[in-house]
Parts: sequence; C-alpha cells; structure tokens
Amino acid sequence: MIPKNAQYKSLGLSKADLVELYRTMRLIRLFEETAVSYFKQGIVIGNMHMYVGEEAVATGVCKALTKEDYVASTHRCDGHLIAKGADINKMMAELMGRENGNCGGRAGKMHQTAPEVGLLSANGIVGASETLATGHALYCSMYAPGRVAVAFFGDGGGNQGAFHESMNMAAVWKLPVIFVCENNHYAISTSVQTSTAKGTFYQRAEGYGIPGLLVDGNDVLAVYAAAKMAVERARKGEGPTLIECDTYRFRGHHEGDEQTYRTKEEVQKERENRNCITKMKNLLTEEFMWTEAEDEALGKEIEEKVAAAVAYGLQGEPMKVEDMEKNLYAE
Repeated sequence: MIPKNAQYKSLGLSKADLVELYRTMRLIRLFEETAVSYFKQGIVIGNMHMYVGEEAVATGVCKALTKEDYVASTHRCDGHLIAKGADINKMMAELMGRENGNCGGRAGKMHQTAPEVGLLSANGIVGASETLATGHALYCSMYAPGRVAVAFFGDGGGNQGAFHESMNMAAVWKLPVIFVCENNHYAISTSVQTSTAKGTFYQRAEGYGIPGLLVDGNDVLAVYAAAKMAVERARKGEGPTLIECDTYRFRGHHEGDEQTYRTKEEVQKERENRNCITKMKNLLTEEFMWTEAEDEALGKEIEEKVAAAVAYGLQGEPMKVEDMEKNLYAE
C-alpha cells in the first residue's frame, strides 16, 4: 500500500510540479461547476455525471503518462480529459451540443474522445473501459512498444464480469495496462459495503498474479506514486497493475439525484476532511510559503480559461439533426 502522505521529494517533484497538479485539479473542478450552471439553464444538454471530489485520481494518474499513452474513460470523463491535456474549449462546446465541439456535438457528456491526447474512448457502459483499455494495451504490445493504456472505472465497474475477463487476459499476456478503480463508495445509489464482499478491490489482483495497490484517492501525490510505479512496470513489459483509489464524489450520481441513499452529514464530512484541492494548497503553503496573492492569481488564470471555453462553446453552431449520422459508418 502506498503511504497516504507520499512525499513529493521522494517522487522527484518540484514546486512547479506541485503547482501544475494543483492547477489541474482546480481547473477540473471549476470547469465542471461552470458546466453545471449552464446545464441548469438548458445550454449544456444531455445529462451530467460529475467528477467533483475525485479530481486527484485523474490528475495523479495522468501525471505519470505521456501524450502518446492511451486512456479509456467513463461517463465521468471530464476529469480524465482535462488531466490528459484535452482542449477545454472543444470540451465545453461538446457539452453544449455544438459543431465546434471535440466530437461535433454528437458525444455529449458521456461519450467524448480526444485521440490527439490519447483519450480514445469514454462511454456510459459500466465496466466497458476495462475491456477497451485492454484492447488498447494489446495494440501497444504489438505495434507501439513502450506505450501504456489506462482503464478508469468505478466501484460499480469492478463488479462486472468484464473486470475479471480483462484482468485475466491482461495478466496472461502481460499487457501494458493499468486498471484504476475510482472507488467513490456508491454505484449510483448502491453502497460498496452492500455490493462488494470485502468492500475493496485491490486484493483481487493477487488471483491474477499481478500487483494490487490501495491508495488514498484524495491525495494526488499518493495516486501519482502508485501510477508512476505501475507505468514503469508496464513500460518494462512486466504486465498490468490494479490500483484502487479510495475517493468520494461530492455531488450526486447525476445532476438531480436526490441522494436519499446517503446523509447530508456524511457528504459534508467528506467535503471538509477529504478535499484534494485543499490538501494541495496546504502542502504548497507549508513547504513553499504559497501566498494568498499567488492563489488568487492562479484562480484568476483558471477562471479566464473556463470563461474563454464558455465563450467558444456559445459561439458555435448547434449540431444539425440531418448530420447526426455522420461518422457512424465507413464511407
């Protein structure tokens, strides 16, 4: 198990690296909170499954990757896209159903792709990312040695048959894939304690003869340390790793979720004690005397980026109904 408070010095990280991690997490959160505000106005269309509270997972894992590495995502794909380096202007336009979106307005929230940064697939099928990333890793092993693939999935995805099928194939063939379980404790409204025998997933790796790690998913340095180790193994041809990130989503499963399955007190406690952004700000303050002026400057920079993304989305043309089948079939 990676220590809950992994030391940045032992990871070879500088102040600039820590600020980068902090900036990414804050960008993910503000982007999503802004998107929600436009969703409530009917400008962002479709449904919204938020990543708020889980930003450290995507940020820590993607810090260990290169642009050429592949990622298979889920219905909570905003964090993965941003952490991997996707264009937030095109992302916002996509959420608004505009033609200048990264998928022409056709993908919406749950099915975005950004192949230019290695995010090949996001979808709403629970557990599908596991099989897709395994396929990406097979490609890497055959045609792009040195590259790795990552599957992000939730605790609900960990209880799908695809989880075991993918883990077994990846282990047998020693594929360069990292399975990242974002255990936020609720598969829609089903608590992991009532759906999962041990309440955790990392120990299942033992059955496939591969490493299984449990980390604090709200500590970006702990996530990065685990991902760095797993990526190094994969690049050397040593096969897959399972990383379970114990995290928590601060919002409902989707916008409009009444959340009758958990108490307001529980959510508030998690917000106060497990805020990954607050943790990083505190670390920067303690280690580098990070000032409120620096923090405000960074916040303004992020606000301007998100505002520009909104403007880009609003100026785009809405997707045309007659074009909905474009790119569905080979011509």
